[in-house]
Amino acid sequence: MNTTPIQPQRALISVSNKDGIIEFARGLKENGVEIISTGGTSAALKDAGIDVIDIADFTGFPEIMDGRVKTLHPKVHGGILGRRQEHAAVAAKNGINWIDIVVVNLYPFAQTIQNPNATEEEIIENIDIGGPTMIRSAAKNFGYVAVAVDPADYGAILNEIKSGGISYATRKKLSHKAFGHTAEYDAVIHNHFTKKEGVSGKKYQKRVELRYGENPHQKAIAYALQNYAEPSILNAKIHQGKQLSYNNIADADAALATLKEFGNPACVVVKHANPCGVCTGEDMIKVFQKAYDADSLSAFGGIIALNRTCTKEIAEKITQVFAEIVMAPDYENSALKEFAKKPKLRVLELGKITPLKPAWEYKYIQGGLLAQDTDIKQITQSDLQVVAKNYPSPEEIRDCLFAWRVLKHVKSNAILIAKDSATVGIGAGQVSRVDAVDIAIKKSGVNIDNSVLASDAFFPFRDSIDRIAQTGVTAIIQPGGSIKDKEVIKACDEHNISMMFTGARCFKH
Repeated sequence: MNTTPIQPQRALISVSNKDGIIEFARGLKENGVEIISTGGTSAALKDAGIDVIDIADFTGFPEIMDGRVKTLHPKVHGGILGRRQEHAAVAAKNGINWIDIVVVNLYPFAQTIQNPNATEEEIIENIDIGGPTMIRSAAKNFGYVAVAVDPADYGAILNEIKSGGISYATRKKLSHKAFGHTAEYDAVIHNHFTKKEGVSGKKYQKRVELRYGENPHQKAIAYALQNYAEPSILNAKIHQGKQLSYNNIADADAALATLKEFGNPACVVVKHANPCGVCTGEDMIKVFQKAYDADSLSAFGGIIALNRTCTKEIAEKITQVFAEIVMAPDYENSALKEFAKKPKLRVLELGKITPLKPAWEYKYIQGGLLAQDTDIKQITQSDLQVVAKNYPSPEEIRDCLFAWRVLKHVKSNAILIAKDSATVGIGAGQVSRVDAVDIAIKKSGVNIDNSVLASDAFFPFRDSIDRIAQTGVTAIIQPGGSIKDKEVIKACDEHNISMMFTGARCFKH
């Protein structure tokens, strides 16, 4: 293995992503490097006045089959893969010239499959064959060859050439990066055609180093999924405020996930990754106020998320309370001027908020990874099974369905009490369902009269129903499925409480 710096004499350039390639090629030429190129890359370099050798002239064989076959040739791969001393005689005998730098990035397959109008033929034509082969050849032979798959590396390569040669450490680092690049590329293709998902098919890019993690003694970094077009915290426009922290991002993401449940005007207030106040309605000012007032004690220092334009009137209301972050699709200029009075408040513009879509979510565990598809199941009135004698009113059904949409985003065990399309009390993250009931009741206060209650899993005993009966709750929505269902239903009948089964639970751990 050659571990000395290499001073390249010849480079092969064939790129789909042409960012920075003109400047890089000029830098190579200025340092005496001969350039071989293909197709569109060759044309782009020539248009920029850079002298290149077309691949067909280098191999003595034309590009054929609409460009499908152009670099799969012994003069290309022999030039890349050969060990310079050991294979020198074979190379000379067969007219093979060494290629010292391979600059290749691949056809945009991932971007193509994200286009809903892309045909199967277009998708297949964007599967690169020669590119991955050249990348892997160069990456394998990093003792003699430098491989560049990322425009971000062009500057460092040029600097080393100017300083005496590309070091062994740099070549080795570029090799590892190249193998990762082709592995991710193949995984995306595999997952597309098998309709499978997995972290191996995703490509994440470091976005920012955070000040710290959940606690000051923990390091933290935010990574963004490449080519992600949906609204997210990491691609939001930040109008003002301090850098987002690890906890800020996690809490804001929880707020956005809850907000995506609603098409009507809605406000979500989140604290420590749990909704503490949610409301939907027509008047956004009233919606915000009811969401915040649902648990103003918990809302202090929380996240406020809106799914409609933030007006000056709403901004004035928000600046009267203490919040860490406000999020909305967009803002009136007058609202931004109002927020400017509180420069530490983080103001995030999300863009159009779309409904939850099928996706995979991940949780890292010791020595492994858990993956599951996101819970996008919607419960409608037709899914409800009324099991108690007292039939619910239309208003109770409306509030139960509203409560269920929010409950999906509350950590289990979870109990949620709602009235008039707003939460009034939430018991979250308890190891006992009875405790979750007690907390939700306590937080509801006097607002509990004529309310409904939602539970993310079945009631295993009637004790919670007996406790609920002492309040103003008039209807309950829960999954059902306990061996004690009959006992629980009997308790509802005794207390004249309506009860509906969804047939599905909504745990969130």
